[in-house]
Amino acid sequence: MNYKEDLDKNRVFSILSEVADELSMECYVVGGWVRDLLLGRASEDIDVVVVGSGIEMAKAFADRMGRGAYLAVFRNFGTAQVKKGNIDVEFVGARRESYHRESRNPIVEDGTLDDDQKRRDFTVNAMAICLNASRYGELVDPFDGISDLKNRLIRTPLDPDITFSDDPLRMMRAVRFATRLDFDIVPETLDAIKRNVQRMEIISSERITDELNKIMMTNNPSRGFRLLNNTGLLKMILPEIDALKGIEKHEERGHKDIFVHTLKVLDGVVAKSDDLWLRWATLLHDIGKPKTKVWDEKHGWTFHNHNFVGQKMVPSIFRRLHLPMGEEMKFVQKMVDLHMRPITLSEEGVTDSAIRRLLFDAGDDIEKLMILCESDITSANREKVTRFSENYQLLRVKLQEIEEKDRIRNFQPPVDGNEIMERLSLPPCATVGVLKTSVKDAILDGIIPNEHDAAWDYVVKLFQELPH
Repeated sequence: MNYKEDLDKNRVFSILSEVADELSMECYVVGGWVRDLLLGRASEDIDVVVVGSGIEMAKAFADRMGRGAYLAVFRNFGTAQVKKGNIDVEFVGARRESYHRESRNPIVEDGTLDDDQKRRDFTVNAMAICLNASRYGELVDPFDGISDLKNRLIRTPLDPDITFSDDPLRMMRAVRFATRLDFDIVPETLDAIKRNVQRMEIISSERITDELNKIMMTNNPSRGFRLLNNTGLLKMILPEIDALKGIEKHEERGHKDIFVHTLKVLDGVVAKSDDLWLRWATLLHDIGKPKTKVWDEKHGWTFHNHNFVGQKMVPSIFRRLHLPMGEEMKFVQKMVDLHMRPITLSEEGVTDSAIRRLLFDAGDDIEKLMILCESDITSANREKVTRFSENYQLLRVKLQEIEEKDRIRNFQPPVDGNEIMERLSLPPCATVGVLKTSVKDAILDGIIPNEHDAAWDYVVKLFQELPH
């Protein structure tokens, strides 16, 4: 099978072919580019394997590409990268690898193309297309990856127990590729993941999180989390999500399976937003429920304050996974904390004061919060779903009306502490804080308009009423 015509569509391959033949090196495009070509998908990143020095090949290729080509060499790994415009080519010398059980860092030796293909993670990523003129476009597929592509299967080239024990991160990659490509993991490979789960202990949190984020950004991340659960990986890397599973019953009354519910909510959010951190917030929005679950004779199962408990759990999860601890973490905390507010408003009736406070607390993230909350309606009771959906639409209208009228979102009280101290001749003290908070609350409660003169008159009135 020959793919010369496909290679000819990209001038990079003809240049690689010329350079490889001038250096008398076997040269192949491998991995994801080949897989995506056969799947009919576009792929910009090109991985090249050279039987010889990948670094030498990269230098010669960069010279041929001329001005604007940027060469990066990673000698410790025997790899190099050349970038120019939207061209991105990575080079590595063909190699064989062996491992010590205590480490995932391999002992690397020069090898043949066959050695290199054997060390690949899955058959669909182990195919290569020759770039040398004598065999230009020829597919080299020793593990019949092309059949696995047609049958939509994830399978390791060699014994999966050895593959996963050598590099346990490949278990996460199996889940990621199955999720992204909508493929099935073959039973023997799936069983090997279950047997080797404990090997994940030698993998750094950063590398695990990188795979989690890639799963999260697929079109169907809930499938990935079901696979993580089915293989036992979920309990290893996200025990807080694993703890959501199951239904506890009391007097034959059970609550919904929170894990199943969470994945349904995630599906709803994914359909409306590609924001990574909103997806994380969705995954974590009910993590406080296991700790707050109580049986109440009158109301059945309750989870009072689970949003508050959940948002307190977010920093430790982000810290453990080496996720960013700045604005991204604070956003996820805010979404977890606020996700019950809109549904409470829609059930109990919407007051202008409550709307102002929601707008103030959510700020510019109000739309993302509403996406989460609307997706949180997963009841099998169609009448209930319809009622909540209609209430949310009314809430959206009210949010817009209040925002246009009162300009509350991200507002700062029109009278600040400096003005209070200067005009009332006050030093920095608790009284200044009380007056500032009172003005904010008065505006949010609709007692005074969000205007400077009205706010200042209110400050003066309060100050005169305070004991001196």
